[in-house]
Amino acid sequence: MWNLCDSNAQVAHRLSKEAKPAAIYSSDLKRAAETARTIAKFCNLPNVVFDPALRERHIGDVQGLTLQDAVKEKPEAYKAFMSHKRNQQIPGGGESLDQLSERCVSCLYKIVEKHRGERVILVSHGGTIRELYRHASPVPLRGKIHNTSVTVVLVSGDTGRCIVKMCGDVSHLEATGVLENAFGGDKSSA
Repeated sequence: MWNLCDSNAQVAHRLSKEAKPAAIYSSDLKRAAETARTIAKFCNLPNVVFDPALRERHIGDVQGLTLQDAVKEKPEAYKAFMSHKRNQQIPGGGESLDQLSERCVSCLYKIVEKHRGERVILVSHGGTIRELYRHASPVPLRGKIHNTSVTVVLVSGDTGRCIVKMCGDVSHLEATGVLENAFGGDKSSA
């Protein structure tokens, strides 16, 4: 039995009432993978395709640290992470925003090529979703990308042109109380 107060179940229930997807792709990291499996069950899809290209940005030496600890323990990595320079890599093997963008946009177009004209669900992370949005829309993204929010991007299989139809919609979560406790960037963890 599913607890419909659970945000994974809420987003899965919402997506199951829409047109049936041909496939579901997900980051292979735990939280996204759990959400994707729940969506697959609700949408009667036999499996999820896990793709590391849909992972969150690797943030090098600040990975797993609170921002407060990163400032003290890894000041150079913290400075690189906080930089607004798109080509700034983070010490310790961290990705620049440009590298993240190249990875996730390339993945998007591989999926589009494989599923021309079909509806596909991608389950990913805030940073990755922000980069896909940035690629698809000339309008800067404002606000948070909450866990289990829904973003819809239409992609032309012929031209590759993207149109953002909806971004960060949480209407399926509003009645649950989940938003009061939802992770959307606590400003203390990297």
